[in-house]
Amino acid sequence: MDKGFKILIGLLILIAPICVAQPQDSTTVEDEEDYSMYDNLDFVAEGTKRFCTSKVLGLSPQKLISVGYDFVGPAELRTSVNNSSFNDEFSDIDFSHGLRLQGNIPVLSRNSIIIQLNANYAEQLYSTTVPEDITNGTNLFRRSFLRYGLRTAGLGTTIFKPLNEQNYLLFQASGDNNGDYGWNALPNLANTRLSVAAIWGKKVSDRKMWGWGLSRTYRAGDLNYIPVFLLNWTSANSKWGAEMLLPARAQLRRSFNSRSLLLVGYELEGQTYRIDSRNQGATNLELRRSELRFRLAYERSLSGFVWISVQAGFRYNYTFNIDELPDNKDFFRGFFGDQPYFMENTLANTFYSMVSINLVSP
Repeated sequence: MDKGFKILIGLLILIAPICVAQPQDSTTVEDEEDYSMYDNLDFVAEGTKRFCTSKVLGLSPQKLISVGYDFVGPAELRTSVNNSSFNDEFSDIDFSHGLRLQGNIPVLSRNSIIIQLNANYAEQLYSTTVPEDITNGTNLFRRSFLRYGLRTAGLGTTIFKPLNEQNYLLFQASGDNNGDYGWNALPNLANTRLSVAAIWGKKVSDRKMWGWGLSRTYRAGDLNYIPVFLLNWTSANSKWGAEMLLPARAQLRRSFNSRSLLLVGYELEGQTYRIDSRNQGATNLELRRSELRFRLAYERSLSGFVWISVQAGFRYNYTFNIDELPDNKDFFRGFFGDQPYFMENTLANTFYSMVSINLVSP
C-alpha cells in the first residue's frame, strides 16, 4: 500500500470520532437551555394592563408638518342685502388662492395615552376688481373681504386615551381666529371660535377601528352640534381601505405599494369669519363660509418621510352668507333655525386644486 495513502487513512480514523461527537454534544438534553427560568414572566404579564393603539395598518401617512398651496377657479358672487332697497350686485372672481400650513406634533406618547398639539394657518386671497367707492352695504362687504382676503389661524390638541385592549376615547379641541385681517390688522382674540369633539370607539383589529361621538363645530358655516362617526379600515391584502370621520370627511384608498397611494372622497370645509370692513363701522358682521370639496388625491414618498400630495376636484358652495351678531356675540341657528341673514350670497361652484409637501410620521 502506498505510504501516502496509509497516512490519509490514519488521519481519517483520527478525525472521524471528533466529527461524530461534536453534533452529539450540541444536541444532548443536558446542554439544552432551561426555559423553566422564564416561567415567572407569565405571572408578571398577567398583572400588566394592555391597551389598544391608535394605528391601523395601511392608512395614509399622518402629516406632521405640511406646507401647501390652494387654487380655486373662477366663480361669480351674487350679493343681496335683506330688507334693503339696494339691487343685487355681482362680482366676477377670476380665481382665489392661498397658502396652507399645518403642524401635528406629538408631545406625549405612552401606551396609556397619546397627546398631540395641532397648529394651522390658511388664507383665501381673491383676484377680482373691487369698486373704490363705498356707496352701500354690499360694496362695503365686497371691498372688505374681496380686497383683503380671508384668513384663519388656530391651535388645538388631539388626545387618544385607550381604555383597554379594544375600547378607546378620542378627544379633539381647537380654537380658531378667522377674519379679513392682515399682518397690519391682527385679529381680536375675543373672536376666537372653539370646536370640540368626543368619540368612544372600538379597535376591532390591526386593520379596523370605529367610533361614535358628538361634535361642536363650525364646518357647516355657523355653530352646530352634530353626531360623528369614525371608521378606519384596511383590506386583508392591504390594497384597499377607507378613512372616514363623517360628516366632516370620507375617502376611499387604493394603495399601490408602501410609497404611493390614491384617495377619492370629499371634505367639508367651513368656518365663520369676522368682517372688519376696515373701520367703516360694520364690526359686528360675520361671514358664514362652508363648502364641500369632492376630490381625487395622489400621494407619494419623495424621499424617506418626505411626501408630496396632489389633489384636484370640484368645490361646491354650501353657504356664503353674512350674519349681524346681536350685542357682538355669536348665536346658535343650527340646521332648523329661522333667523334671517343680514346678507345672503350665492357663490358659483367651480374646480379647485392643491399641492403640498409633507413630513409624515414613521
